Amino acid sequence: MNKIPEHKKIVLFDGVCNLCDGAVQRIIKHDRKDIFRFASLQSDFGKELVAERGLDPEELDSIILIDPGVAYYKKSTAALEISRDLSGGYSLLKNFLFIPESLRDGIYDFIANNRYKWFGKKEQCMIPTPELKAKFLD
Repeated sequence: MNKIPEHKKIVLFDGVCNLCDGAVQRIIKHDRKDIFRFASLQSDFGKELVAERGLDPEELDSIILIDPGVAYYKKSTAALEISRDLSGGYSLLKNFLFIPESLRDGIYDFIANNRYKWFGKKEQCMIPTPELKAKFLD
């Protein structure tokens, strides 16, 4: 398994989803403190991280944020926790954490269940540019 970089948070995402790819690009653009590293859920590394946390990879179609040694977050909570560390006003989204998780995840699941229909799907995971390669762990 790849070594988890120290002092970095790991974002696991659906590597063939256009919506997810756009979200990763937005995170990279607004990650001024270089906090995040990325791996697709479809990668061997992503699957290992999911399994280590006792999650069923077959049931996951969501974003996962891993803060090594602290916690991991799924779905809407992951998205809002990621927003805490972003520039450009995105950090204000963390204020939605007061909404009950079941309600937030209901909305998240609705979007996740329709994301391929609404935003499309890639044949393969995004291949990062040489400048961005260091941010990806697979």
